[in-house]
Amino acid sequence: MLALYKRWRRNRYLRDHLVAAADFLLVLRRIPACHDLDNIAQDRLRRLATLFLREKVFHAVGDTEVDPQDQLLIAVNACLPILNLGIDAYDSWVTVVVYPDEFLVDYEEEDEAGVVHSGRDLRAGEAWDRGPLVISLRDMHAQSEWEGYNVVIHECAHQLDMRNGGSDGLPPLHRGMSVNDWNEAFTHAYEDMHARISRDEETPLDGYAAESPAECFAVFSEYFFEAPSRLLTVYPAVYDQLAQFYRQDPAAGAEQRGVRS
Repeated sequence: MLALYKRWRRNRYLRDHLVAAADFLLVLRRIPACHDLDNIAQDRLRRLATLFLREKVFHAVGDTEVDPQDQLLIAVNACLPILNLGIDAYDSWVTVVVYPDEFLVDYEEEDEAGVVHSGRDLRAGEAWDRGPLVISLRDMHAQSEWEGYNVVIHECAHQLDMRNGGSDGLPPLHRGMSVNDWNEAFTHAYEDMHARISRDEETPLDGYAAESPAECFAVFSEYFFEAPSRLLTVYPAVYDQLAQFYRQDPAAGAEQRGVRS
């Protein structure tokens, strides 16, 4: 009964408050990953972004100004990964914190030997279990400057990863997906990245993917949407797993992008 009521309220809100078409299309042109979406997918993304803006709370840090266009830009980027998953994929968190630029974070982490390291790190984004989602506005605006970079998608991938517990690179998979296939694909790619780095070779994708399995999933998710053909060429098994998980096939182009089951 509660789910039906929630759906009714959302549909009523969408009927009366759908994001203006002109504003939505303006934002789409700023996101390369959205350029191949057909009309049906664009309509679904517009509805999801409308609900995102309704159900999330934006908090600007310091003198940051997050105008309606930037809020919509964040919303559309955030909703692209859940285009075929639905807005409830983000139901475990509410707040979006926006910094004007990269920000310093105090960290404490334990390495494989059990040694605890602490310090300060400069970051473009963060994702916490049950929120918030933290974004650098400057870095979000830089998403179109090079392939495979999208800080909003990166942090939203971490949020999806944490839906079944900690951030470990293994999000809750759909029925019919194989954990063994997922682990095999990502382990091969992760180990290949590490091997290239140890040989002082250039990595085929952003080397930050080799930081941890969680970062591997988040970085590869960025490439899946921002540079899908590149990911498909380098790590086809990873691409296939992400296509199943996100239920999208961006490398196929507008004619075949469709829904993956």
